[in-house]
Amino acid sequence: MAFLLRGALLALLLLVQGCATTRAPDAAPTVVLVSIDGLPAAVPGSGRMPALDGIAREGVQAAWLQPSYPTLTFPNHYTLATGLRPDRHGIVNNNINDPVLGRYVSKQASARDGRWYGGEPIWATLQRQGGIAATMFWPGSEAEIAGQRPRYWTPFDGSLPVDARVDQLLAWLDLPPAQRPRLLTLYMEQYDVASHASGMHSLQAVQALSTIDAGLARLRDGLHARGLDDRVDLIVLSDHGMADVPAANLVFLDDLLPADAMQVESVGQMAWLTAKPGREAEVERALVRRHDHFECWRKADAPPAWHFGRNPRIPPIICQADDGWRVWLHRYPVSTVLKGEHGFAPEDVGMRAAFTAVGPSFRNGVRLPAFDNVDVYALLARLLRITPAANDGDIAPLLPALKDSR
Repeated sequence: MAFLLRGALLALLLLVQGCATTRAPDAAPTVVLVSIDGLPAAVPGSGRMPALDGIAREGVQAAWLQPSYPTLTFPNHYTLATGLRPDRHGIVNNNINDPVLGRYVSKQASARDGRWYGGEPIWATLQRQGGIAATMFWPGSEAEIAGQRPRYWTPFDGSLPVDARVDQLLAWLDLPPAQRPRLLTLYMEQYDVASHASGMHSLQAVQALSTIDAGLARLRDGLHARGLDDRVDLIVLSDHGMADVPAANLVFLDDLLPADAMQVESVGQMAWLTAKPGREAEVERALVRRHDHFECWRKADAPPAWHFGRNPRIPPIICQADDGWRVWLHRYPVSTVLKGEHGFAPEDVGMRAAFTAVGPSFRNGVRLPAFDNVDVYALLARLLRITPAANDGDIAPLLPALKDSR
């Protein structure tokens, strides 16, 4: 009997020890989200960015990422962060007028006022559920939104080199576990800036791609040196694409009606305006229809696929230029050089954004069909294993890319 008792106790001890040493379920991975402003969907896999090509080849690449309307930097970056359309989150343009808040101008002090921002960005979702986030220049991250700021954030500084930005991300990953972020975002605007100045295929734009790609290589090398390859999901995407616009491709609103009949908020790829009091019928009669190289709508009648036109910050009439054109006013200076631009309709091929990803959560060598950029928030929440806030996205298009697609 004593022998049997000792045997039973020994078996129980071994069982307990076995349970104690059994590998616990994997912890949620760290997520690094990188945005290359203006990068067209055609660049990954083209040979122009070898480090980015490696991410696409080893992991996941989408045919393209469908941007939201309008195809501008701040509206789409905040859509990526919230999963909400610009019409819902309120950042409907890079520069906005609001009857209560006044004037919003991206990258100025007004952009740090959280009252402008609706919805809940992913860094707030994570921190509300006990995680830590770090953001490097991501549009919207300098404001307190939904009661949260990222634990670590930096004010935008366009002069900070790509290498220094990458090194800051790696430094955050070197923090002690209790202080280390689980979500890190990085924004790189160099290609967008060079394309606007000189064209999307200019030497300056090509050099910007090379500089950014070297930064991606530095980031991946840094992750590998820290033994984080199987613990970090790396997503590299863009907010929209880019298209070249010849200097001569201009159409003028004030060729169609007197300039004093309307208050124009913006011109360019989009023209937004309000009729002066008493001249509403005149303005609508002259503008609300198809024209050569552009079209105008009452905001409530904008194309349904744009999910746009309800927000009170949008003026009554919106005009959209065709790809490669600008809508202008005679009183504004006219460029004499080719420039790269975005802000065209999201269905235009040139506006297609890029999406690539690699890491422990992703399958290898997956090619996804195009999907909508509102779905990125749902993906981030799933990777971080947190409950998403209300959003317009859907995880379903991304499930084929995930190792755990349940």
